[in-house]
Amino acid sequence: MTHPYQTTQPERGDIDAMAGIVALDFGTDWCGYCKAAAPLIDAALASQPTVRHMKVEDGSGRALGRSFRVKLWPTVIVLKDGKELARVVRPADAGALGEALARAVAD
Repeated sequence: MTHPYQTTQPERGDIDAMAGIVALDFGTDWCGYCKAAAPLIDAALASQPTVRHMKVEDGSGRALGRSFRVKLWPTVIVLKDGKELARVVRPADAGALGEALARAVAD
């Protein structure tokens, strides 16, 4: 089930300090690209239950998205122990994100 993007912004330092694998998903609930990609992102994440999925609303004045240089929505950034391993922008299928998640888990 797809959850809404969270409007509260975590601090970049908190993200960088997170242990384990995190899929940081930037977008908005009204974005057509985000709505279209949501089932694909969910499908990729379903095969990796240990990955933490964080949906963060992005936009003008949103510091977290700017700190990651997010330009298009949705952008999913795969982090392991706070370090970026992969980035998938506007996924057209679950494959690219699924592969990025699998590599992060295997590392």
